[in-house]
Amino acid sequence: MASGAVHRLRQDLFVDAFAFRPMPPLEDAKVSRWVPWLPERIRHWARWLPHLIVVLCSVFVLLATVGMAYDMGIFSVLSLLVALPPVVTLFRPVGAFWLSLFALVVSTAIASVMPYGSGLTAGALLTHLAVMTLVVLRTRPRLAVEMWAITFTLAPVGAAFLGTSLDSLPPLAIFFGVVLISAAAIRAWREERQQVVATQTATAEERSRRTLLEERATIARELHDVVAHHMSVIAIQAEAAPYRVKDTPPELATSFATIRENAVAALTELRRILGVVRSEDPDAFAESDPEAPQPTLASLGSLYDSVRSAGLTVEAVITGAPRPLPQGVELSAYRIVQEALSNTLRHAPGADARVEISYVLGGLGLRIVNGAPSRLAKPSPGAGHGVLGMRERVQMLGGEMTADHTEDGGFEVAAFIPVAKAAQEATA
Repeated sequence: MASGAVHRLRQDLFVDAFAFRPMPPLEDAKVSRWVPWLPERIRHWARWLPHLIVVLCSVFVLLATVGMAYDMGIFSVLSLLVALPPVVTLFRPVGAFWLSLFALVVSTAIASVMPYGSGLTAGALLTHLAVMTLVVLRTRPRLAVEMWAITFTLAPVGAAFLGTSLDSLPPLAIFFGVVLISAAAIRAWREERQQVVATQTATAEERSRRTLLEERATIARELHDVVAHHMSVIAIQAEAAPYRVKDTPPELATSFATIRENAVAALTELRRILGVVRSEDPDAFAESDPEAPQPTLASLGSLYDSVRSAGLTVEAVITGAPRPLPQGVELSAYRIVQEALSNTLRHAPGADARVEISYVLGGLGLRIVNGAPSRLAKPSPGAGHGVLGMRERVQMLGGEMTADHTEDGGFEVAAFIPVAKAAQEATA
Protein backbone atom coordinates (compact mmCIF):
# COMPACT_ATOMS: atom_id res chain seq x y z
CA MET A 1 0.00 0.00 0.00
CA ALA A 2 2.81 2.39 0.85
CA SER A 3 4.56 1.59 -2.42
CA GLY A 4 1.34 2.19 -4.34
CA ALA A 5 0.76 5.51 -2.55
CA VAL A 6 4.29 6.67 -3.37
CA HIS A 7 3.87 5.60 -6.98
CA ARG A 8 0.58 7.53 -7.30
CA LEU A 9 2.16 10.56 -5.64
CA ARG A 10 5.03 10.46 -8.11
CA GLN A 11 2.71 10.09 -11.09
CA ASP A 12 0.39 12.89 -9.94
CA LEU A 13 2.83 15.57 -8.75
CA PHE A 14 6.26 14.82 -10.19
CA VAL A 15 5.92 13.18 -13.61
CA ASP A 16 5.20 15.90 -16.21
CA ALA A 17 4.39 18.36 -13.44
CA PHE A 18 4.65 21.32 -15.80
CA ALA A 19 2.80 19.71 -18.69
CA PHE A 20 0.57 22.04 -20.70
CA ARG A 21 -3.07 21.35 -19.74
CA PRO A 22 -5.18 24.38 -20.67
CA MET A 23 -8.55 24.78 -19.00
CA PRO A 24 -11.32 24.74 -21.67
CA PRO A 25 -14.01 27.42 -21.65
CA LEU A 26 -17.51 26.73 -20.41
CA GLU A 27 -19.93 24.92 -22.69
CA ASP A 28 -22.45 27.06 -24.53
CA ALA A 29 -25.30 25.03 -23.04
CA LYS A 30 -24.20 25.82 -19.48
CA VAL A 31 -23.80 29.53 -20.21
CA SER A 32 -27.23 29.65 -21.86
CA ARG A 33 -28.74 27.87 -18.86
CA TRP A 34 -27.09 30.16 -16.30
CA VAL A 35 -27.53 33.54 -18.02
CA PRO A 36 -30.24 33.12 -20.68
CA TRP A 37 -31.06 36.81 -20.53
CA LEU A 38 -27.71 37.88 -22.00
CA PRO A 39 -27.39 38.58 -25.75
CA GLU A 40 -25.95 35.72 -27.78
CA ARG A 41 -22.67 37.51 -28.56
CA ILE A 42 -22.08 38.31 -24.90
CA ARG A 43 -22.97 34.73 -23.92
CA HIS A 44 -20.26 33.55 -26.31
CA TRP A 45 -17.62 35.59 -24.50
CA ALA A 46 -19.10 34.66 -21.12
CA ARG A 47 -17.61 31.17 -21.61
CA TRP A 48 -14.27 32.64 -20.52
CA LEU A 49 -15.68 34.08 -17.29
CA PRO A 50 -13.86 31.57 -14.95
CA HIS A 51 -10.54 32.48 -16.58
CA LEU A 52 -11.26 36.17 -16.09
CA ILE A 53 -12.14 35.66 -12.41
CA VAL A 54 -8.85 33.84 -11.75
CA VAL A 55 -6.85 36.56 -13.50
CA LEU A 56 -8.63 39.30 -11.54
CA CYS A 57 -7.93 37.47 -8.27
CA SER A 58 -4.23 37.29 -9.17
CA VAL A 59 -4.21 41.03 -9.93
CA PHE A 60 -5.88 41.70 -6.57
CA VAL A 61 -3.25 39.59 -4.75
CA LEU A 62 -0.47 41.40 -6.59
CA LEU A 63 -1.78 44.83 -5.63
CA ALA A 64 -2.44 43.79 -2.02
CA THR A 65 1.00 42.25 -1.47
CA VAL A 66 2.82 45.11 -3.14
CA GLY A 67 0.94 47.50 -0.90
CA MET A 68 2.09 45.56 2.14
CA ALA A 69 5.69 45.57 1.08
CA TYR A 70 8.17 47.49 3.15
CA ASP A 71 10.96 47.68 0.61
CA MET A 72 9.46 47.98 -2.89
CA GLY A 73 12.76 47.17 -4.55
CA ILE A 74 12.86 43.76 -2.87
CA PHE A 75 9.24 42.77 -2.45
CA SER A 76 7.86 43.78 -5.85
CA VAL A 77 9.42 40.69 -7.47
CA LEU A 78 8.28 38.47 -4.60
CA SER A 79 4.74 39.91 -4.82
CA LEU A 80 4.68 38.94 -8.49
CA LEU A 81 5.87 35.45 -7.55
CA VAL A 82 3.04 35.12 -5.01
CA ALA A 83 0.35 36.41 -7.40
CA LEU A 84 1.43 34.42 -10.47
CA PRO A 85 0.47 30.78 -9.49
CA PRO A 86 -3.36 31.23 -9.76
CA VAL A 87 -2.92 32.30 -13.38
CA VAL A 88 -0.58 29.35 -14.01
CA THR A 89 -3.33 26.94 -12.85
CA LEU A 90 -5.22 27.80 -16.03
CA PHE A 91 -2.48 26.19 -18.14
CA ARG A 92 -0.19 24.06 -15.92
CA PRO A 93 -2.14 23.15 -12.77
CA VAL A 94 0.37 20.84 -11.08
CA GLY A 95 3.25 23.17 -11.88
CA ALA A 96 1.27 26.02 -10.32
CA PHE A 97 1.19 24.08 -7.03
CA TRP A 98 4.99 23.80 -6.93
CA LEU A 99 5.38 27.45 -7.88
CA SER A 100 2.97 28.50 -5.14
CA LEU A 101 4.74 26.30 -2.60
CA PHE A 102 8.06 27.85 -3.56
CA ALA A 103 6.60 31.36 -3.17
CA LEU A 104 5.25 30.40 0.26
CA VAL A 105 8.63 29.08 1.43
CA VAL A 106 10.49 32.18 0.17
CA SER A 107 8.00 34.63 1.70
CA THR A 108 8.10 32.80 5.03
CA ALA A 109 11.90 32.85 5.06
CA ILE A 110 11.99 36.58 4.30
CA ALA A 111 9.30 37.34 6.88
CA SER A 112 11.38 35.62 9.57
CA VAL A 113 14.30 38.01 9.11
CA MET A 114 12.66 41.24 8.00
CA PRO A 115 9.93 43.33 9.59
CA TYR A 116 6.62 44.01 7.83
CA GLY A 117 6.86 40.70 6.00
CA SER A 118 4.06 38.91 7.84
CA GLY A 119 1.42 40.46 5.58
CA LEU A 120 3.17 39.09 2.51
CA THR A 121 3.38 35.66 4.15
CA ALA A 122 -0.35 35.72 4.90
CA GLY A 123 -1.07 36.60 1.27
CA ALA A 124 1.18 33.79 0.08
CA LEU A 125 -0.56 31.36 2.44
CA LEU A 126 -4.07 32.25 1.21
CA THR A 127 -2.88 32.19 -2.38
CA HIS A 128 -1.41 28.73 -1.84
CA LEU A 129 -4.74 27.49 -0.48
CA ALA A 130 -6.54 28.98 -3.49
CA VAL A 131 -4.06 27.35 -5.89
CA MET A 132 -4.46 23.93 -4.28
CA THR A 133 -8.26 24.27 -4.46
CA LEU A 134 -8.11 25.17 -8.15
CA VAL A 135 -5.75 22.26 -8.83
CA VAL A 136 -8.14 19.82 -7.15
CA LEU A 137 -11.12 21.18 -9.09
CA ARG A 138 -9.15 20.93 -12.33
CA THR A 139 -7.52 17.50 -11.92
CA ARG A 140 -8.64 14.71 -9.58
CA PRO A 141 -9.83 14.49 -5.96
CA ARG A 142 -6.89 12.49 -4.60
CA LEU A 143 -4.49 15.37 -5.27
CA ALA A 144 -6.09 17.14 -2.30
CA VAL A 145 -4.56 14.63 0.12
CA GLU A 146 -1.22 14.57 -1.68
CA MET A 147 -0.76 18.36 -1.80
CA TRP A 148 -1.93 18.74 1.80
CA ALA A 149 0.56 16.09 2.93
CA ILE A 150 3.48 17.72 1.11
CA THR A 151 2.62 21.20 2.37
CA PHE A 152 2.30 20.26 6.01
CA THR A 153 5.26 17.91 5.91
CA LEU A 154 7.53 20.76 4.83
CA ALA A 155 5.94 23.25 7.25
CA PRO A 156 7.41 21.78 10.50
CA VAL A 157 10.79 21.35 8.81
CA GLY A 158 10.79 24.97 7.69
CA ALA A 159 9.59 26.21 11.10
CA ALA A 160 12.34 24.27 12.88
CA PHE A 161 14.97 25.56 10.46
CA LEU A 162 13.83 29.18 10.84
CA GLY A 163 13.20 28.87 14.57
CA THR A 164 9.55 30.02 14.40
CA SER A 165 6.64 28.84 16.53
CA LEU A 166 4.45 25.87 15.56
CA ASP A 167 1.42 26.93 17.59
CA SER A 168 -0.62 28.04 14.57
CA LEU A 169 0.24 24.98 12.46
CA PRO A 170 -2.44 22.48 13.72
CA PRO A 171 -5.48 24.78 13.25
CA LEU A 172 -4.08 25.88 9.90
CA ALA A 173 -3.70 22.27 8.80
CA ILE A 174 -7.28 21.51 9.85
CA PHE A 175 -8.62 24.53 7.98
CA PHE A 176 -6.69 23.62 4.83
CA GLY A 177 -7.91 20.03 5.11
CA VAL A 178 -11.58 21.05 5.36
CA VAL A 179 -11.31 23.33 2.33
CA LEU A 180 -9.49 20.75 0.22
CA ILE A 181 -11.85 17.93 1.19
CA SER A 182 -14.78 20.12 0.19
CA ALA A 183 -13.13 20.85 -3.16
CA ALA A 184 -12.42 17.14 -3.67
CA ALA A 185 -16.06 16.31 -2.91
CA ILE A 186 -17.23 18.86 -5.45
CA ARG A 187 -14.82 17.46 -8.04
CA ALA A 188 -15.94 13.88 -7.34
CA TRP A 189 -19.60 14.92 -7.62
CA ARG A 190 -18.94 16.60 -10.96
CA GLU A 191 -17.16 13.52 -12.31
CA GLU A 192 -19.97 11.25 -11.13
CA ARG A 193 -22.56 13.52 -12.69
CA GLN A 194 -20.70 13.56 -16.00
CA GLN A 195 -20.51 9.77 -15.96
CA VAL A 196 -24.24 9.50 -15.22
CA VAL A 197 -25.09 11.89 -18.06
CA ALA A 198 -22.79 10.01 -20.44
CA THR A 199 -24.32 6.68 -19.39
CA GLN A 200 -27.86 7.97 -19.81
CA THR A 201 -27.02 9.39 -23.22
CA ALA A 202 -25.40 6.14 -24.34
CA THR A 203 -28.35 4.14 -22.98
CA ALA A 204 -30.87 6.32 -24.80
CA GLU A 205 -28.92 6.07 -28.04
CA GLU A 206 -28.59 2.31 -27.68
CA ARG A 207 -32.32 1.97 -26.90
CA SER A 208 -33.23 4.04 -29.96
CA ARG A 209 -30.84 2.08 -32.14
CA ARG A 210 -32.18 -1.25 -30.86
CA THR A 211 -35.77 -0.13 -31.35
CA LEU A 212 -34.96 1.04 -34.86
CA LEU A 213 -33.33 -2.28 -35.67
CA GLU A 214 -36.30 -4.19 -34.26
CA GLU A 215 -38.71 -2.10 -36.32
CA ARG A 216 -36.62 -2.61 -39.43
CA ALA A 217 -36.58 -6.33 -38.73
CA THR A 218 -40.38 -6.30 -38.50
CA ILE A 219 -40.62 -4.40 -41.77
CA ALA A 220 -38.16 -6.79 -43.41
CA ARG A 221 -40.18 -9.76 -42.20
CA GLU A 222 -43.39 -8.30 -43.61
CA LEU A 223 -41.71 -7.42 -46.91
CA HIS A 224 -40.43 -10.97 -47.02
CA ASP A 225 -43.98 -12.24 -46.79
CA VAL A 226 -45.19 -9.82 -49.46
CA VAL A 227 -42.38 -10.54 -51.93
CA ALA A 228 -42.47 -14.27 -51.25
CA HIS A 229 -46.18 -14.32 -52.07
CA HIS A 230 -45.68 -12.61 -55.41
CA MET A 231 -42.65 -14.73 -56.31
CA SER A 232 -44.64 -17.87 -55.49
CA VAL A 233 -47.46 -16.70 -57.77
CA ILE A 234 -44.93 -16.05 -60.56
CA ALA A 235 -43.45 -19.53 -60.17
CA ILE A 236 -46.87 -21.23 -60.15
CA GLN A 237 -48.14 -19.29 -63.17
CA ALA A 238 -44.93 -19.94 -65.11
CA GLU A 239 -45.28 -23.65 -64.38
CA ALA A 240 -48.96 -23.78 -65.40
CA ALA A 241 -48.70 -21.53 -68.46
CA PRO A 242 -47.47 -24.22 -70.95
CA TYR A 243 -50.49 -26.42 -70.14
CA ARG A 244 -52.94 -23.61 -70.97
CA VAL A 245 -51.71 -23.27 -74.54
CA LYS A 246 -52.31 -26.01 -77.06
CA ASP A 247 -49.26 -27.16 -78.98
CA THR A 248 -46.90 -24.99 -76.96
CA PRO A 249 -43.71 -24.19 -78.93
CA PRO A 250 -40.59 -25.65 -77.34
CA GLU A 251 -38.96 -22.24 -77.13
CA LEU A 252 -41.95 -20.84 -75.17
CA ALA A 253 -41.99 -23.83 -72.84
CA THR A 254 -38.28 -23.40 -72.23
CA SER A 255 -38.78 -19.69 -71.43
CA PHE A 256 -41.53 -20.48 -68.95
CA ALA A 257 -39.35 -23.14 -67.33
CA THR A 258 -36.51 -20.63 -67.05
CA ILE A 259 -38.85 -18.08 -65.47
CA ARG A 260 -40.04 -20.65 -62.96
CA GLU A 261 -36.49 -21.72 -62.08
CA ASN A 262 -35.38 -18.13 -61.57
CA ALA A 263 -38.45 -17.35 -59.46
CA VAL A 264 -37.87 -20.41 -57.27
CA ALA A 265 -34.17 -19.57 -56.91
CA ALA A 266 -34.97 -15.95 -55.99
CA LEU A 267 -37.59 -17.12 -53.51
CA THR A 268 -35.13 -19.52 -51.89
CA GLU A 269 -32.45 -16.84 -51.63
CA LEU A 270 -34.96 -14.35 -50.24
CA ARG A 271 -36.12 -16.78 -47.57
CA ARG A 272 -32.54 -17.65 -46.70
CA ILE A 273 -31.56 -13.97 -46.18
CA LEU A 274 -34.70 -12.54 -44.62
CA GLY A 275 -36.07 -15.62 -42.92
CA VAL A 276 -33.95 -14.95 -39.83
CA VAL A 277 -36.09 -11.94 -38.94
CA ARG A 278 -39.31 -13.89 -38.53
CA SER A 279 -40.79 -14.09 -35.05
CA GLU A 280 -43.73 -15.87 -33.47
CA ASP A 281 -45.50 -12.73 -32.21
CA PRO A 282 -44.55 -9.60 -34.15
CA ASP A 283 -47.04 -7.36 -32.32
CA ALA A 284 -50.06 -7.36 -30.04
CA PHE A 285 -52.64 -7.20 -32.85
CA ALA A 286 -51.15 -9.86 -35.15
CA GLU A 287 -53.15 -12.91 -36.04
CA SER A 288 -52.47 -16.03 -34.03
CA ASP A 289 -51.86 -18.01 -37.21
CA PRO A 290 -48.25 -17.38 -38.32
CA GLU A 291 -49.17 -18.41 -41.86
CA ALA A 292 -52.04 -15.92 -42.12
CA PRO A 293 -51.68 -13.23 -44.81
CA GLN A 294 -50.42 -9.80 -43.82
CA PRO A 295 -53.21 -7.30 -43.04
CA THR A 296 -54.34 -4.60 -45.45
CA LEU A 297 -56.63 -1.59 -45.22
CA ALA A 298 -59.55 -3.96 -45.68
CA SER A 299 -58.64 -5.45 -42.27
CA LEU A 300 -59.09 -2.16 -40.40
CA GLY A 301 -62.63 -3.15 -39.42
CA SER A 302 -61.39 -5.96 -37.19
CA LEU A 303 -58.73 -3.62 -35.77
CA TYR A 304 -61.41 -1.06 -34.87
CA ASP A 305 -63.45 -3.78 -33.19
CA SER A 306 -60.41 -4.84 -31.16
CA VAL A 307 -59.63 -1.36 -29.82
CA ARG A 308 -63.31 -0.61 -29.22
CA SER A 309 -63.59 -3.71 -27.10
CA ALA A 310 -60.65 -2.33 -25.09
CA GLY A 311 -62.64 0.84 -24.34
CA LEU A 312 -61.50 3.22 -27.08
CA THR A 313 -64.12 5.11 -29.08
CA VAL A 314 -62.97 5.25 -32.70
CA GLU A 315 -64.50 7.24 -35.55
CA ALA A 316 -63.42 6.09 -39.01
CA VAL A 317 -63.68 8.40 -42.01
CA ILE A 318 -62.75 7.54 -45.60
CA THR A 319 -62.52 10.22 -48.28
CA GLY A 320 -61.96 9.68 -51.97
CA ALA A 321 -62.63 6.56 -53.97
CA PRO A 322 -61.14 3.47 -52.31
CA ARG A 323 -58.97 1.50 -54.70
CA PRO A 324 -56.46 -1.31 -54.45
CA LEU A 325 -52.97 -0.14 -53.56
CA PRO A 326 -49.62 -1.97 -53.56
CA GLN A 327 -49.53 -4.50 -50.77
CA GLY A 328 -46.54 -2.84 -49.10
CA VAL A 329 -48.37 0.50 -48.95
CA GLU A 330 -51.52 -1.06 -47.50
CA LEU A 331 -49.52 -3.04 -44.96
CA SER A 332 -47.58 0.04 -43.80
CA ALA A 333 -50.77 2.12 -43.62
CA TYR A 334 -52.43 -0.57 -41.53
CA ARG A 335 -49.45 -0.71 -39.14
CA ILE A 336 -49.40 3.09 -38.77
CA VAL A 337 -53.09 3.17 -37.84
CA GLN A 338 -52.57 0.22 -35.53
CA GLU A 339 -49.64 1.83 -33.71
CA ALA A 340 -51.39 5.19 -33.40
CA LEU A 341 -54.48 3.61 -31.84
CA SER A 342 -52.29 1.49 -29.58
CA ASN A 343 -50.52 4.65 -28.37
CA THR A 344 -53.91 6.26 -27.71
CA LEU A 345 -54.89 3.33 -25.50
CA ARG A 346 -51.61 3.52 -23.59
CA HIS A 347 -51.07 7.26 -23.24
CA ALA A 348 -54.53 8.85 -23.51
CA PRO A 349 -57.00 6.73 -21.51
CA GLY A 350 -60.57 7.92 -21.85
CA ALA A 351 -59.91 9.91 -25.03
CA ASP A 352 -61.72 9.47 -28.35
CA ALA A 353 -59.85 8.78 -31.58
CA ARG A 354 -60.55 9.66 -35.19
CA VAL A 355 -59.00 7.87 -38.17
CA GLU A 356 -59.11 9.61 -41.55
CA ILE A 357 -58.02 7.75 -44.69
CA SER A 358 -57.82 9.81 -47.87
CA TYR A 359 -57.44 8.24 -51.28
CA VAL A 360 -55.93 11.02 -53.39
CA LEU A 361 -54.49 11.09 -56.87
CA GLY A 362 -50.84 10.81 -55.86
CA GLY A 363 -51.12 8.33 -53.02
CA LEU A 364 -52.69 7.72 -49.63
CA GLY A 365 -53.18 10.18 -46.79
CA LEU A 366 -53.54 9.15 -43.15
CA ARG A 367 -54.53 11.22 -40.14
CA ILE A 368 -55.05 9.72 -36.69
CA VAL A 369 -55.90 12.18 -33.94
CA ASN A 370 -57.03 11.68 -30.36
CA GLY A 371 -58.25 14.08 -27.70
CA ALA A 372 -56.85 14.81 -24.28
CA PRO A 373 -56.90 11.95 -21.73
CA SER A 374 -59.62 12.05 -19.11
CA ARG A 375 -57.50 10.27 -16.50
CA LEU A 376 -53.87 9.55 -15.72
CA ALA A 377 -52.16 6.98 -17.90
CA LYS A 378 -50.58 3.97 -16.26
CA PRO A 379 -46.79 3.61 -16.60
CA SER A 380 -45.91 1.73 -19.77
CA PRO A 381 -42.34 0.39 -19.62
CA GLY A 382 -40.71 0.00 -22.99
CA ALA A 383 -43.12 2.32 -24.76
CA GLY A 384 -42.23 5.57 -26.44
CA HIS A 385 -40.70 4.33 -29.72
CA GLY A 386 -43.86 3.74 -31.76
CA VAL A 387 -43.50 7.08 -33.54
CA LEU A 388 -39.98 6.09 -34.58
CA GLY A 389 -41.31 2.90 -36.19
CA MET A 390 -44.11 4.73 -37.99
CA ARG A 391 -41.68 7.30 -39.34
CA GLU A 392 -39.38 4.52 -40.52
CA ARG A 393 -42.21 2.90 -42.47
CA VAL A 394 -43.24 6.16 -44.13
CA GLN A 395 -39.66 7.11 -45.06
CA MET A 396 -39.09 3.63 -46.50
CA LEU A 397 -41.92 4.31 -48.98
CA GLY A 398 -40.73 7.83 -49.77
CA GLY A 399 -43.49 9.60 -47.84
CA GLU A 400 -43.69 12.27 -45.18
CA MET A 401 -45.04 12.16 -41.65
CA THR A 402 -45.64 14.52 -38.74
CA ALA A 403 -46.46 13.62 -35.15
CA ASP A 404 -47.08 16.24 -32.48
CA HIS A 405 -49.37 17.31 -29.67
CA THR A 406 -52.53 19.25 -30.49
CA GLU A 407 -53.68 22.46 -28.86
CA ASP A 408 -56.38 20.70 -26.82
CA GLY A 409 -53.87 18.31 -25.22
CA GLY A 410 -54.32 15.43 -27.64
CA PHE A 411 -51.98 13.93 -30.21
CA GLU A 412 -52.04 13.86 -34.00
CA VAL A 413 -50.24 11.64 -36.49
CA ALA A 414 -50.45 12.68 -40.15
CA ALA A 415 -48.75 10.84 -42.99
CA PHE A 416 -48.76 10.81 -46.77
CA ILE A 417 -47.56 7.75 -48.68
CA PRO A 418 -46.99 8.37 -52.41
CA VAL A 419 -48.17 5.72 -54.85
CA ALA A 420 -46.98 5.77 -58.45
CA LYS A 421 -49.65 5.46 -61.12
CA ALA A 422 -47.92 2.51 -62.71
CA ALA A 423 -47.88 0.68 -59.41
CA GLN A 424 -51.60 1.27 -58.96
CA GLU A 425 -52.37 -0.03 -62.44
CA ALA A 426 -50.22 -3.11 -61.86
CA THR A 427 -52.00 -3.79 -58.58
CA ALA A 428 -55.40 -3.34 -60.17
